Amino acid sequence: MFGIRKETLERLRKEYPIGCRVELTMMSDPYNTRLCPGEKGTVMHVDDIGTIHVRWDCGSSLGVVYGEDSCRKLDSVSITCYGTTQSWDDRKEALRFYKQAAEECEGAERDRYTRIVFQLMDGKSICSDQESEL
Repeated sequence: MFGIRKETLERLRKEYPIGCRVELTMMSDPYNTRLCPGEKGTVMHVDDIGTIHVRWDCGSSLGVVYGEDSCRKLDSVSITCYGTTQSWDDRKEALRFYKQAAEECEGAERDRYTRIVFQLMDGKSICSDQESEL
């Protein structure tokens, strides 16, 4: 496995599961012309040598090479409100948005936004303005 320990590979695969969102923090590839720190993308898989393969939002598919490059996992959430689903790369940003929305309205609309706020605060990754069906 080209110098990567089995335990390290398992940790990488657990930390960066397929579909999670990441942000590039550093890439040392001299041939890279498209990716800069801050670029975001979706993990496709982690291969047997620890490279995190990413579908970058800019269209690139360069991998994050273990021991050379680095990225961080984003705390992304998916929120369905008024029948429309939106993905947020930052839970805190989504929480700020929905808290402010709840403060600026009243009645049923406030209830919808407050329901989402509580789900975000509970750590849920998939939130909805609908009451859960028991």
